[in-house]
Amino acid sequence: MRFWFSVLLLLVPLALQAQDLPTIETKTAGFEARPGFLPVYWDAGAGKVWLEIPRLDEDLLYFTSLPSGLGSNDIGLDRGLLGTERIVRFERVGPKVLMVAPNLDYRASSDNPAEVRAVRDAFAEGILWGFTVAAQTGERVLVDATAFAVRDAQEITRRLQQTGQGTFRLDGSRSVPHPAMTKAFPENTEVEVRLTFTSDRPGRFVRDVAAEPQAFALRLRHSFVQLPDDGYTPRAHDPRAGYYGITYADYATPIDADKVQRYIARHRLSCAGPIGADSLCTASEPIVYYLDPGTPEPVRSALLDGARWWDQAFRAAGYRDAFRVEMLPDDADPMDVRYNMIQWVHRATRGWSYGRSIRDPRTGEIIKGHVSLGSLRVRQDYLLFEGLLAPYAGDQATGMPDPATDPMLQAALARLRQLSAHEIGHTLGIMHNFAASVNNRASVMDYPAPFVTLDDSGRVDLSQAYDTDIGEWDIATIRYGYTDFPEGADEQAELDAILAEAEANGLLYITDADARPVGGAHPLAHLWDNGTNPVEALTTDMQVRRVALDRFGVSVIPEGDPLTLLEEALVPLYLRHRYQVEAVSKLVGGVSYNYALRGGTQPVPERVSGDLQRQAVEALLETIEPDALALPANLRATIPPRAPGYPANRELFDGRTGLIFDPYAPAEVVSSLVLSLLMHHERAARMVYQADMDASLPSLSDLMTQVSGVVWERSVPRDAHLAELQRLTQTVWTDVLLSTAANEEAAPAVRTRATEHLRALQVWIQENPGGRRDLETVAHRNYTYDQIDRYLLRLHSPEDRQASVMVPPGSPIGQEAPAFLTRQRHRHAWLDAWTDHTRVCAMD
Repeated sequence: MRFWFSVLLLLVPLALQAQDLPTIETKTAGFEARPGFLPVYWDAGAGKVWLEIPRLDEDLLYFTSLPSGLGSNDIGLDRGLLGTERIVRFERVGPKVLMVAPNLDYRASSDNPAEVRAVRDAFAEGILWGFTVAAQTGERVLVDATAFAVRDAQEITRRLQQTGQGTFRLDGSRSVPHPAMTKAFPENTEVEVRLTFTSDRPGRFVRDVAAEPQAFALRLRHSFVQLPDDGYTPRAHDPRAGYYGITYADYATPIDADKVQRYIARHRLSCAGPIGADSLCTASEPIVYYLDPGTPEPVRSALLDGARWWDQAFRAAGYRDAFRVEMLPDDADPMDVRYNMIQWVHRATRGWSYGRSIRDPRTGEIIKGHVSLGSLRVRQDYLLFEGLLAPYAGDQATGMPDPATDPMLQAALARLRQLSAHEIGHTLGIMHNFAASVNNRASVMDYPAPFVTLDDSGRVDLSQAYDTDIGEWDIATIRYGYTDFPEGADEQAELDAILAEAEANGLLYITDADARPVGGAHPLAHLWDNGTNPVEALTTDMQVRRVALDRFGVSVIPEGDPLTLLEEALVPLYLRHRYQVEAVSKLVGGVSYNYALRGGTQPVPERVSGDLQRQAVEALLETIEPDALALPANLRATIPPRAPGYPANRELFDGRTGLIFDPYAPAEVVSSLVLSLLMHHERAARMVYQADMDASLPSLSDLMTQVSGVVWERSVPRDAHLAELQRLTQTVWTDVLLSTAANEEAAPAVRTRATEHLRALQVWIQENPGGRRDLETVAHRNYTYDQIDRYLLRLHSPEDRQASVMVPPGSPIGQEAPAFLTRQRHRHAWLDAWTDHTRVCAMD
């Protein structure tokens, strides 16, 4: 009796509290009601958003997004940016409603509730917000969601600070709900707000793009989504299959089994009926993507064409009409979770495109795919092809080419088709495959360099620049992820058979972690490369580059354009081989491997042969010969200073000649790139160790001797320009050696060998001081001797080295450059903040 009396005492206050609360109908009288998954109400008088929670203690999906962007690639706050998805539920405790995020990284898939509870209680859950109940009708409660919504839920201030844009703060007096875009649908509710961020000292990137840098506004959206039913079956992850996915620790697994569970990310797709005469089934619910209607022609048609390539892969997986691409209806919202989107995103500077997806964290099921394509990419591609073709000569000097026959436009649109297919592939769950170029461009999930050759008459040929269909590897991955196996089939055996077939067909798969590092080792895992032999591809690139450079002149820009713009076209042409250079560098100290499983037939890791490594070094050294570095004589003085209205920008070469174009800066960029790649501290360590294990492979000492033999020991060219280029490369090589010897991250064996090679170089300079009449060479060698001496006497520090010019950006995907490529001078002084984000990689 005493027990029940105590319980009654606890229940009475709750009952009285519920009686004191108004009903939801009474509280919201006069509000604008928007019924749906979580009904939402707009109180215009008070400027508040009210959220009705119809069901407590029920899981749902929550995430944030940016319907509007800042417009700066460097900061990354783009229109359409998705935040992290979370499973949440609303739990009531007295007058409070907590928004709880369970910890799904640690689980127990057990029928024993106590075992499930033991794991749940061992790892902390999250409490994302606390609301106060304002009204109640039955089990339904109403809460004021204004403060929850009007906050920096995507940590925008932190991102601004991390990108060097200063200390911003959210200004509550200028941040409000956005009622026009606050909506409720049967399966999702969207609450949108306008946030104003203020700073007394906004950074350069914000000043470049914001209408009012000291107080700019973004729109942020909170999405509450009904979780899918339990009709989805997760599919096992296999490292050979090429999928993103989810992982979690399952503490209910047997002791002798791996507790980490891995499943791929994919859309739900299944057959609606029997297989027809065409050996295909009709999908129960097709996957439909929608293109942003703000995309202009001819880009629109190109993106639709490329996106629809994926239907070929789904047909190979056994489906008819399972993948479609349509234009977004006029009354649809691109941020609505019901629409898989391809969005055309504008920024002030060119930047990456990406494919993201909203997934069910429990299973990996993709709920919404969202592609963001940077609009300036096609313009950069067009510029590259103008430099290659020099099309504005003779009768073509005035006016623009006919779009139907314009070779630059057609090549750029071909690139967009591939890009559209690529980013959609990510939203289907598929990872990059950077080894696909070896298999005759077997995957759109590679980064394709334009395959440019010379025709029989020696002219640049773009006819095979990009592929025109989905690849063999893409078909294999879709078959692995989406094939609907008949009831009773051994799914694991069927999946293994798909991968075995891909292996038997010679298809290779290597993804980001093994391809992106500058010091990477896989000989076939490259971004923006072509062909089966990286050395041969580099030779072809150099031949095309030389032909195009020899033709380079005013014919690369239309009649009436300022001559200033010659430099914009020169940069991507002069550096067009930078990506193939990186590919060839991975042969040096390279190791071939794959994601093999025990019991499989895939080979074990194998070092690149000594002959191929030496060929790679020879090919790389040919790219820094004075003749290869030299600009044509007529071009060195052709490019004028920047014209009014056309200020310097980061897409140009840096230099040491003030406003005047520096004809040596491009050569310094290339020689710095090549030599720093060869001496990357991880590659250098591999070369030391490989020679220890196999005397037939070149050692680090062999490499340095070979480089110095080409850079230092060859005769001084008679041509003054070529001689200066040789001295410049010698300076860069010495600087690389000094940096390697002083690099604390380098292996001790690398530092000792680099130091010893510096001693040997010093002896060579002493024995070869230069001719009596060649005062420039004498002065240069004396200076280099003294630089080495300072290091050997421990008087040298990294700050003493000569600052190198900055490498113009290639890829917009962030990757730090070697330390000696990150200094910038007066010609682009406004870019000082950019030097911390310099990149030596490829254009995505």
